[in-house]
Amino acid sequence: MKRVEIMKWIIFVSLFLVSGIVKAQHLPQWLEKAVVYQIYPASFKDSDGDGIGDLKGIESQLDYIKSIGVNTIWISPVFSSEFFDGGYDVTDFYSVDERYGTNSQLVSLVQKVHEKGMKIFMDLVAGHTSDKHPWFLQSKQSDANLQYSDYFIWTPSKTEKPKQFVSTDCERDGNYMKNFFDCQPALNYGYANPNPEHPWEQSVDAPGPQAVRRELKNIISFWMDKGMDGFRVDMAYSLIKNDPKHIETSRLWTGISTWFKEKYPEGAFIAEWGEPTNSIGGGFHIDFLFHIGRKGYTSLFFNKKKTEDINCYFGLEGAGQVKQFIEMYQKEYGKTKGKGYISLPTSNHDIWRLACGKRTDLKQLKVAMTFLLTMPGVPCIYYGDEIGMKYIEGLPDVEGSVLASRNRAGSRTPMQWNGSVNFGFSTAPAEKLYIPVDPEEDAPTVEQQQADENSLLNYVRDVLKLRGSSKALGNTGDWKMISNVEQPYPLIYLREADGERYCVAVNPSAKKVAAKFPAFKSGKWEIVIGDKKQVKYKAGTIEDRINMSPVSAVIFKINK
Repeated sequence: MKRVEIMKWIIFVSLFLVSGIVKAQHLPQWLEKAVVYQIYPASFKDSDGDGIGDLKGIESQLDYIKSIGVNTIWISPVFSSEFFDGGYDVTDFYSVDERYGTNSQLVSLVQKVHEKGMKIFMDLVAGHTSDKHPWFLQSKQSDANLQYSDYFIWTPSKTEKPKQFVSTDCERDGNYMKNFFDCQPALNYGYANPNPEHPWEQSVDAPGPQAVRRELKNIISFWMDKGMDGFRVDMAYSLIKNDPKHIETSRLWTGISTWFKEKYPEGAFIAEWGEPTNSIGGGFHIDFLFHIGRKGYTSLFFNKKKTEDINCYFGLEGAGQVKQFIEMYQKEYGKTKGKGYISLPTSNHDIWRLACGKRTDLKQLKVAMTFLLTMPGVPCIYYGDEIGMKYIEGLPDVEGSVLASRNRAGSRTPMQWNGSVNFGFSTAPAEKLYIPVDPEEDAPTVEQQQADENSLLNYVRDVLKLRGSSKALGNTGDWKMISNVEQPYPLIYLREADGERYCVAVNPSAKKVAAKFPAFKSGKWEIVIGDKKQVKYKAGTIEDRINMSPVSAVIFKINK
């Protein structure tokens, strides 16, 4: 047998064994009911009037957060940083940046979160540092035998500058690889297939990459020992270079997660990966299935690059399609069920908000939320989406927020608490705010929606309350498509567990639609969420039928 064939066989057997190990690994029971709430800390609540949100601000709003129906908080990076990229350019992984508070205040927040029966995740920037990080500053020195010399990826000479490498005039004779912005040098986890003609391409077993892995474990242990419940791992898919099928990357995370689960059996990892089969196969507990290279999710919400013309499934035009998403979702769901959880986030700090472009009407947002909060897996709500905060166009570039066709500042505007100055986010003058607030005076606020029983906030609470009361509608309940993907509107699916059944039907379009499907022949259909005037169910001997008004959604309980 040729050497290449032998290597392929070894890789195949290794992956087979890894998948078996993952299937048997411990999955924390609390994840069965987890509902995540993402906070971008600089924009959530300012407690000291400097115009930037902080840890004490988050702590002051824990009762509100819990009232939504969530039980797990994920905070974007609060590490010490140069803030060229909103905190994702870290200068010290072991300290909280002074703009947010102190390590002691983060520990206090963790304790308060736990007192309220909730969990909390940090954002772990595993793939790179700031170019001002002490590790990188040392690696720039001419002596190549220092502790951090091989923590980063350097060419042996400044005359060599491969793609994605940054030129430098530092003492060291070489150029470094970046991960994203030039100020974010990539940490060296090695190459899956190192080219012997490229001396900077070290193997994953080389001393430098192995030292970086140990450092990553040290960072994880440091914060877990302070009470953290887990981490959302930034760019988890990108650590190993030249690894197109993520074979070595999955193997790396399998090793880390095995160690993690032995040391912290109730801890959890969330991947920013977008391929649950790979990430959960590599030991992650949850993976976001969204915009990273996955056109299926994009086709639901962001079919066009410009938000002024959203021609997607959740658009009024009714010109979208759902086949691409469903086929992709069915594949990922089938391969990961029982091993980990898929998460369909409402949005996040890097993409447009759910309320953007033409999709800002209350009914539209309720329809989208019905879908996002009734699918299996772990739901994730981005702060403010529960009240319909809008993506704001035309904001200035704030800490690297403008990226290609996206201005991420539009999704990072201050939380809108009430009708007071700066919507209650901060007492600072408007010009000192981290990012300007929504300029519309009638922008949605928590205070206004608390008092309105028909608000989006109270609708989200109702859906999450129902979800929390039912295993069938919960994170582990079975899921099955009922409607025909070739006829996109309406979208109808079944959730069931332990003899309990729910049917969810959504019609985001501005058209009346109907769907036929094989008759259930048993059970009484009762609307438990939604307007009975907008949706009608008709049972038949061979086929059942659902008629839906424009922009409508409903959850049926199928009683025996």
